[in-house]
Amino acid sequence: MDETLPTATVRTQVTVPLRFPDGYVTTARVHSFHGLVDGREHLAIGLGERRVPDASPPLVRPHSECLTGDVFGSQRCDCGPQLREAVERIADAGGYLLYLRQEGRGIGLYAKLDAYALQDDGLDTYEANVALGRGADERDYTVAAQMLAALGVTRVALLSNNPDKAAQLERLGVTVVDRVLTGVHLSPANAGYLAAKVTRADHALDLPFVP
Repeated sequence: MDETLPTATVRTQVTVPLRFPDGYVTTARVHSFHGLVDGREHLAIGLGERRVPDASPPLVRPHSECLTGDVFGSQRCDCGPQLREAVERIADAGGYLLYLRQEGRGIGLYAKLDAYALQDDGLDTYEANVALGRGADERDYTVAAQMLAALGVTRVALLSNNPDKAAQLERLGVTVVDRVLTGVHLSPANAGYLAAKVTRADHALDLPFVP
């Protein structure tokens, strides 16, 4: 049964030109909101052509903030390359990137760095969160569903390898018409991280070393 979704409204919309280090440029419509249940400053970034009612569903990616990957280019995860890929693909198709302030799968930046230290001692990314007394994945996509509702979006093509995102959005009343997989951004530094996403959380990643 769908959960009752508290109402959120658009607070501000501004146009922001984007430029990435590889030279890719596009223009985004950045939305802020009133009424998000966790009180955090999440953003919906509109890219590409605006959608009209009854058109094909927009391509949507809920992307959890990763300061180390998104900003500093950390190779320990695939967050930065996924963000870059998502912006271009959504700009081409039309839709939204939902930038969610859920660092470290919801445990926060400092705790994520603590988890990195535990990973250096042999734990995987999920085990490290649990060893800190936190959930393996604490992310809640209620705010993502709220933002989509505020933007008038009820049906989406979901750009994600994570089945939990689709399950949570469906439970919150968002119809996931299609799941569109991202690329595999494999590096020597993130191979264990990606393998854990496949084996621990059923992410749809085609890794040659994971059966």
